[in-house]
Amino acid sequence: MPEKRPFERLPADVSPLNYGLCLKPDLIDFTFEGKLEAAVQVKNATNQIVMNCADIDIITASYAPEGDEEVHATGFNYQNEDEKVTLSFPSTLQKGTGTLKIDFVGELNDKMKGFYRSKYTTPTGDTRYAAVTQFEATDARRAFPCWDEPAIKATFDISLVVPKDRVALSNMNVVDRKPYPDDENLVEVKFARTPVMSTYLVAFVVGEYDFVEARSQDGVLVRVYTPVGKAEQGKFALEVAAKTLPFYKDYFNVPYPLPKIDLIAIADFAAGAMENWGLVTYRETALLIDPKNSCSSSRQWVALVVGHELAHQWFGNLVTMEWWTHLWLNEGFASWIEYLCVDHCFPEYDIWTQFVSADYTRAQELDALDNSHPIEVSVGHPSEVDEIFDAISYSKGASVIRMLHDYIGDEDFRKGMNLYLTKFQQKNAATEDLWESLEKASGKPIAAVMNTWTKQMGFPLIYVEAEQQEDDRVLKLVQKKFCASGPYTGEDFPMWMVPISICTSDDPTCAKMQILMDKPELTVVLKDTKPEQWVKLNLGTVGFYRTQYSPAMLEALLPAIRDLSLPPVDRLGLQNDLFSLARAGIISTVEVLKVMEAFVNEPNYTVWSDLSCNLGILSTLLSHTDFHEDIQAFVRDVFSPIGDRLGWDPRPGEGHLDALLRGLVLGKLGKAGHKATLEEARRRFKDHVEGKHILSADLRSPVYVTVLKHGDSSTLDTMLKLHKQADMQEEKNRIERVLGAISQPELIQKVLTFALSEEVRPQDTVSVIGGVAGGSKQGRKAAWKFVRDNWEELYNRYQGGFLISRLIKLTVDGFANDKMAAEVKAFFESHPAPSAERTVQQCCENILLNAAWLKRDADNIHHFLAQRRGPPATVPQVGDWTVNVEF
Repeated sequence: MPEKRPFERLPADVSPLNYGLCLKPDLIDFTFEGKLEAAVQVKNATNQIVMNCADIDIITASYAPEGDEEVHATGFNYQNEDEKVTLSFPSTLQKGTGTLKIDFVGELNDKMKGFYRSKYTTPTGDTRYAAVTQFEATDARRAFPCWDEPAIKATFDISLVVPKDRVALSNMNVVDRKPYPDDENLVEVKFARTPVMSTYLVAFVVGEYDFVEARSQDGVLVRVYTPVGKAEQGKFALEVAAKTLPFYKDYFNVPYPLPKIDLIAIADFAAGAMENWGLVTYRETALLIDPKNSCSSSRQWVALVVGHELAHQWFGNLVTMEWWTHLWLNEGFASWIEYLCVDHCFPEYDIWTQFVSADYTRAQELDALDNSHPIEVSVGHPSEVDEIFDAISYSKGASVIRMLHDYIGDEDFRKGMNLYLTKFQQKNAATEDLWESLEKASGKPIAAVMNTWTKQMGFPLIYVEAEQQEDDRVLKLVQKKFCASGPYTGEDFPMWMVPISICTSDDPTCAKMQILMDKPELTVVLKDTKPEQWVKLNLGTVGFYRTQYSPAMLEALLPAIRDLSLPPVDRLGLQNDLFSLARAGIISTVEVLKVMEAFVNEPNYTVWSDLSCNLGILSTLLSHTDFHEDIQAFVRDVFSPIGDRLGWDPRPGEGHLDALLRGLVLGKLGKAGHKATLEEARRRFKDHVEGKHILSADLRSPVYVTVLKHGDSSTLDTMLKLHKQADMQEEKNRIERVLGAISQPELIQKVLTFALSEEVRPQDTVSVIGGVAGGSKQGRKAAWKFVRDNWEELYNRYQGGFLISRLIKLTVDGFANDKMAAEVKAFFESHPAPSAERTVQQCCENILLNAAWLKRDADNIHHFLAQRRGPPATVPQVGDWTVNVEF
């Protein structure tokens, strides 16, 4: 690792109380003029003021002590590397309050950060630009000179000078709108004063929009702003937001503090959404739903993102982390409670089971690497902040909060949350402050338990074996750090305080025993447990650990998968644990394939989804062998019974999850070359293209991916035509994500070239290239070469930002030989990407792990798959579980 840059926070001599800010964006020349009049407090006499400032030119600056005359700054010294400016004054500024005035100019950049321009097309086909903001983490300083640190809070009086036919929005409601004296085509729009808040949550938007509105039960005005002519597509999000605000008000027992909230769809937007207080910005696909053309997974995504951003209005905006080290508190918490909120609005989504597949297992996968990091990372320089917006902050953060909520119980958890929000409102807090409030409310040792989960990286593997003693079952538990590379062999022995729940076949949905495991080994006695009863740990897959059962205990659990007596989330967790144990070389992959065959009767979408992901990982691994076709055959065998049961067309009375499952299964069968599925997909695709029978939104992805995977240049041309004609961003994205399925080398090049063309929005280029890398072995090689050949352009486009990390991960994660790991490492040594440094290390580690896995298990897997295709044997018994236990 290169030396960390020395970093200093801003000096505390002068601090802001109120920012009076007037900005005048020029939507033709892409510049803006700004006037800042800030009420500040000089705490220590000084002759300079240091603020954050980036890509801004200061024209004049002065300071006037209260009741005294103004003193002009004589020098502006920009420290560009540190994004700071020092204003020097000819005389000492004495203690007390005063007014700091700065006139400045800046550029409306095209980097999707700071005050930037976003391109859109009007209904009549003209290209225009909106001016929008994205300040988190450290880009408010690109819009106006400020004290751009989360703990330096102030109030804001914002006004915008804009063309009179444009919509102008900010955090607060409009209080005045008057003609601008110098130009009759402009108006000055003035917004109400904000509460005390952090700079990264300030926002403004200038553009053309329609809206739909509603009032929530508690009287808050909610509006959803959409592109012109698409107001209808804002209705679903509006409904969710109007239901969600009262839910949170009730959950936290703290009212929403502003008079209004706007949710707005921005055409060019790097993240999914941003929780600016009172003006939440979204990618179009995270907000807009068209009743006819949006699929079920899009609705669910919109509901989750709306729930996430609105949770921040309390947790993050009203109470803000003291420094970026505590970012996880914001993001982990919002990523957990978004599920609580969606479960409240849409119980039919079975969203908590989906949490395990979407967040919990994803976090465990990353956190098993040597190059993971603790949830709490000490962050200095702003360039290090981008790096921690990752699956550890969000998904592991959310998972440990889910575990904590379960450990405390809902009632005490809510009491603690209310204590915390009330005590720190309009202030800043650190992780310890939350633990203290929850400890007070619950009387449990929250800080002691949670420090083991947030201050050290990784999580435990719990090895368990059982012995029958008369009517009791005696369990012996051992905890060790779980490592992706196999049994832990480190010198130190990291330890976790693990809340463990245990259930038996007596009642699989209820814990027979709950304990806190606070030492390396533990023996527990389950009273009255008959020999024929099975025992399972981690009820509901809530504890953030993996479980390795003794062969006999596992054998006893398998029938409970087949007959579905084990609840869905437990079937999922069991399968996922086994898969990761095989990946780490602790058990054989063949044993897991045998367990996968036990899922023939599986009805649950999320269980299938997780199984499908794992088979996808295995399929990518085996694409490096000459028996890739055998794993495709296995996929066809596993998925065809459920495919036959579901068929192509929804039946009356089906719901959200049936639609998701049908799409998943048909796509999986189609990609694997299942003959009947391929033929039907081609037939329906032809009807769709000819306008005879339009595909339902839920069937589009599976059909598109199937015809492309087995298609030619005319299939690709047709898809690109559909892309051009699509009016909805969701449909464009849907097509962009599957283009990489095409398999001919020259067509792969065509898709890669398309990724960087004007046709694809900059934030979506990454998913096109990623789709190619994940589509085939040829695609993986081509995508990596393409990224190297176009590195300057790609890096310049995404600079810091997490999109560069995502691009790297999607492109190289699927390789599986040591030589490639060295090549990737060498490339980024000569083409450094500081904010993606950790991602590069994780990818190299993954490539080496893939290589080891292949070396270790390829022959066994090949043999197993080959004999499966031979003469049908009797029902396979799960073999002897060869287990390498090294405790």
